[in-house]
Amino acid sequence: MKMKTILPLVLFAVLVGFLAFGLTRNPATIDSVLIDTPFPEFELTDLYDPDQVVTKADLTGEIVLVNVFGSWCVACVQEHPKLVELSNTANIKIVGVDWRDTRENGMAWLKKYGDPYHRVVFDADSLLAIDLGITGAPESYLVDKQGDIRYKHVGIITDQVWDDILAPIVVQLRTE
Repeated sequence: MKMKTILPLVLFAVLVGFLAFGLTRNPATIDSVLIDTPFPEFELTDLYDPDQVVTKADLTGEIVLVNVFGSWCVACVQEHPKLVELSNTANIKIVGVDWRDTRENGMAWLKKYGDPYHRVVFDADSLLAIDLGITGAPESYLVDKQGDIRYKHVGIITDQVWDDILAPIVVQLRTE
């Protein structure tokens, strides 16, 4: 008789524990197994020129912010002014990955909002996105001079995210 009374309480306590743990985690902080590993090899075309191939080699030699976006992404519209600002002021190479999009929509979107990217990789079929473990847009990666992923940011890059998280990492990477 006591077991019938205690078992539901124990199960309830376990459930509350799991929920409490889940609710205390920051959804923008998603650990990635790719941190400190080489950026995945890829061979995709440039958004503007389907005859021009973009590869991992385009991400080496300098610190690069790789930003995954799409013309369908509402949050990307919110983030975009910060990327335009960074392209003009932060002395960092920004490479875009136009994900699950059409060339026409991607180019029209960048024409409308401005193009902060040094290069734009066209990934309509999620070939690179799968290797990166993309869960949604926007997502961004800081890649060091050797082509290794050093940080992954899920969500919008805001002034606070840049100032408090990304800029200090860029400064550190420049001293390495």
